Amino acid sequence: MENYLTDLRKYTPNVNENAVAAIVKYCGIALRDADSSLVSASSRSELATVRDGFAAKKLGLAADAADAAIQAVLEKMKGAQRKQRVTFYYLLAEATNTLGKLA
Repeated sequence: MENYLTDLRKYTPNVNENAVAAIVKYCGIALRDADSSLVSASSRSELATVRDGFAAKKLGLAADAADAAIQAVLEKMKGAQRKQRVTFYYLLAEATNTLGKLA
């Protein structure tokens, strides 16, 4: 968990640890695999999965709102070669003011 918090603090100073724990629980075993623990920003299907999965099901976002927020997160993380899934999801929830749905 500490690795996720360290990565998140690069992008946002006040990290809600309960929200991070909820994201880790949501992702489950997907975080064990190096490939699935990352979000591929160059893959349209990956971003659609983020939109239709986490953004829609966990955060309750409509597709348009999710797409706009995903683009905002991509812009915020554009310097990162490896976009950690937990960090990406947290920033997505933060960008849409839906962190409360996680913690």
